[in-house]
Amino acid sequence: MAIDKETLAAYDRAAASFAQDWHDQPPPSDLHALIRRFFTPGPTADIGCGSGSEVAWLSTQGFSTIGYDASAGLLEEARARYPGLDFRIATLPDLAEIAESFAAQSFANVLCETVIMHLDRDAIAPAVRRLFALLQRGGTLYLSWRVTAGGDQRDAHGRLYAAFDGELVRRQLPAGTILLDEEIVSASSGKRIHRIVARRLG
Repeated sequence: MAIDKETLAAYDRAAASFAQDWHDQPPPSDLHALIRRFFTPGPTADIGCGSGSEVAWLSTQGFSTIGYDASAGLLEEARARYPGLDFRIATLPDLAEIAESFAAQSFANVLCETVIMHLDRDAIAPAVRRLFALLQRGGTLYLSWRVTAGGDQRDAHGRLYAAFDGELVRRQLPAGTILLDEEIVSASSGKRIHRIVARRLG
């Protein structure tokens, strides 16, 4: 129960191509605006960091950030592009590799941008709970996913895009913690995404 194997293989196989494509996209100004609005000073984790661009941006904004990804190929790209930053392997839903280094409630901020739709459906709920559990008291989770209508789909690379309702995610978050819950078209990718910001109360 983890990231879809075909998806992971696709990222490993074509990591350089994906990295270049992401870096050629316009900066995600909408995401950056929300980070400035909701994130607070402190250690930050980017779960599913890909080729590292958001880790780099967060670092320029004063956030001490570690980037985590399940793809060894994408991590290699991230380390080559940003050799001074910290990138490590970690796999949803349990993120066991993080548990080996950090206790629960370790981060002031957790970013997980368009990742969970690559998980097997049964892994989505435990992944959301695990992401929230990483937060310190008062910490903030930004979570988004690509919206897929109807049934699950795969793209030309073989990447899984699971179709699921936002209520599946909302049910995993404690009552009263959601600060933002909306569906929008991404400014950078042009794709429809759902995004939620939640804050740990205690």
